[in-house]
Amino acid sequence: MKKDTVLVSGGAGYIGSHTTVALIEAGYDVVVIDNFSNSEPSAIEGVEKILGRKITFEQVDTCDKEALRGVFERHEFSTVIHFAAFKAVGESMTEPLKYYQNNLVSYMNVLELMKEFKRPNVLFSSSATVYGEAEVLPVTEQTPRQPATSPYGNTKQMAEDILRDCCAAYPDFYGIALRYFNPVGAHPSALIGELPRGVPNNLVPFITQTAAGVRECLSVFGNDYDTPDGSCLRDFIDVLDLAKAHVAAVDRMTQHKMDAKYEIFNIGTGRPVSVLELITRFEKANGLKLPYKIVGRRSGDVPAVWADTTLANKVLGWKAERDLDDTLRSAWAWEKHLRNL
Repeated sequence: MKKDTVLVSGGAGYIGSHTTVALIEAGYDVVVIDNFSNSEPSAIEGVEKILGRKITFEQVDTCDKEALRGVFERHEFSTVIHFAAFKAVGESMTEPLKYYQNNLVSYMNVLELMKEFKRPNVLFSSSATVYGEAEVLPVTEQTPRQPATSPYGNTKQMAEDILRDCCAAYPDFYGIALRYFNPVGAHPSALIGELPRGVPNNLVPFITQTAAGVRECLSVFGNDYDTPDGSCLRDFIDVLDLAKAHVAAVDRMTQHKMDAKYEIFNIGTGRPVSVLELITRFEKANGLKLPYKIVGRRSGDVPAVWADTTLANKVLGWKAERDLDDTLRSAWAWEKHLRNL
């Protein structure tokens, strides 16, 4: 039986490119759109090399509703995975309007066109940031959301609420929000991976760039948190495991297996790892020593958050399987590929 077609917005991005590969390998047709505002055309080339064939790609800005309408007119698809968004917590603190404008306008354009063209399924790329500073850990999908600690996190909370309300209001509208924790690693081919512009906001690209000599020294933001070693605790999930979670969610939507019109799943490993522990594991996995220094806390960071993944394991039939050391080796292989090391 032929599977449905999926529109992937932001499909040249880090998670979007890996998910595109996973969807096509699972038998879905995929239409990728991206405006390259925070990604590179090389990601599309990498996806095509991995798959050994061309993919359907259009350079479109999801904030441009008429350009997006053209995509809906040209392509038949039942499902959209919406990745396209700005995602730097720190930048969102200094440029909130940029984040509200881009992340919410692009998203509502997608939802309005899904409704207009009667395309039923929306899979939203959400984040563990919606939990804020949770009072009880690990967090489950029922954990009350605390006030967002950044405008970026607030756009994710608002987008979830918008999707929930659309699913309640419109008869043929179904939504799943995947709240992911900290995606890390790269495709084993080293043809696609995380590609930050300028100074990385995420830990692992900063680690790999420091190892490659691009950055002089790695900064650890705070070692005085109430955690075992004083550094923040996070749930680091391999991007390949994360991509498979999207396939499982699309399967659930397109095979009409949803128990409710709007569902939420935590996508993580359920295992907290501290920032300092991650640095040590990267060094051991790759036989390297990293220069790092402890600096002050960073605005918008929560001390600790990790997932209870019971629901996703049971309902989606998905679980994180990749070993963290293999993940950290893949991140370094990707960095070396980028730098021709």
